Amino acid sequence: MSTSRIVVTGIGASSPIGGTAPESWSALLAGKSGARSLEHDWVQEYQLPVTFAAEAKVRPDTILQRPVAKRLDPASQFAMVAAMEAWEDAGSPEVDPDRLGVDFATGIGGVWTLLDAWDTLREKGPRRVMPMTVPMLMPNAAAGNLSLHFGARAYARTVASACASSTESLVNALSHLRDGLADIVIAGGTESAIHPITLASFASMQALSKRNDSPETASRPASIDRDGFVMAEGAAVLILETEEHARARGAKIYGALVGGGVTADSHHITANDPEGRGAARAVRLALEMAGASPDDVTHINAHATSTPVGDPNEYQALRAVFGSRVDDIPVSATKASTGHLLGGTGALEAIFTVLALRDRVAPPTINLTEQDPDVPFRISGEPMELGAGDHLAISNSFGFGGHNAVVAFASV
Repeated sequence: MSTSRIVVTGIGASSPIGGTAPESWSALLAGKSGARSLEHDWVQEYQLPVTFAAEAKVRPDTILQRPVAKRLDPASQFAMVAAMEAWEDAGSPEVDPDRLGVDFATGIGGVWTLLDAWDTLREKGPRRVMPMTVPMLMPNAAAGNLSLHFGARAYARTVASACASSTESLVNALSHLRDGLADIVIAGGTESAIHPITLASFASMQALSKRNDSPETASRPASIDRDGFVMAEGAAVLILETEEHARARGAKIYGALVGGGVTADSHHITANDPEGRGAARAVRLALEMAGASPDDVTHINAHATSTPVGDPNEYQALRAVFGSRVDDIPVSATKASTGHLLGGTGALEAIFTVLALRDRVAPPTINLTEQDPDVPFRISGEPMELGAGDHLAISNSFGFGGHNAVVAFASV
């Protein structure tokens, strides 16, 4: 087992507020929103009750070469674009292929490929269904294609744990690196599921905001008038490697991934434990792996989806860990700006957490009208300075199925 610290040497993102990680970070600090009305014929065709979402600011098929894009579902396209950015940002490191791994995630996978193929089958018959349909729709398609593109032969692993997916992938990557299975891991998550089926289903379960007249203000975590989350899409990638390997090649280092925790609620398939016991255990596990105590945490990126039940449950879970001190820790709820990328959201928020530590600033949480007294986080519509010195932050992700995943990052 390696005793090395695991560090972040490259980042890449395609999000609703930016086509790259730096663009997304700048837009987040500026209080931008990625939510907007959907301009697709199917919105009216199916009379959807929710007519907006947070689509990616830059379409991935405008970046990838056409032959590459055609054989990838949009979810895999986003993954490829974010990974190429992150790899270049890391300096395109030379690494033994047998020491390069991929830990990647998605919550839903190639839903567009699957449902388009079903339409083709019904309307045109089986001979018109593309032979690449299954390789495009399978949940491990993103991980497999990244392994092929970068020549990663150590392993290529896929996690599908709903909205906790990509945070769980980061925890897996941390463990694999510490266990000596790789020197570098391409880790992250992706989602492209803004589709009539998913919008209709989430709306039916009363999970989505219905603020069709004001999409940009619809996601409002911790606000007393929140009414649901905003569907989003995109991908985010972190290049993780052992500190020895990074130092030896002179890589820049954004921060260190020092801990991770994964638990299950075993409570309900869509509702999290109202007492937050599983979430609290995940936080404690992340801090234990980091060799840290709750008193060491100086910033929290909350899962905070803007749902009436989820936000106060997360607060209760964190209060169980931090006690009354949780009310003094600067908290950011970045889904207010980006919407909810489902399987891709944890990796994007991990990038935001790393950059918050680098720049010593907690990003703002927009759309906070009147704070819910049941969610009394120290949260602000303006950036909050974290101050000089060393910092430790956690980023939370919780998903349908009772999945909880938390990562801890340290400044360098």
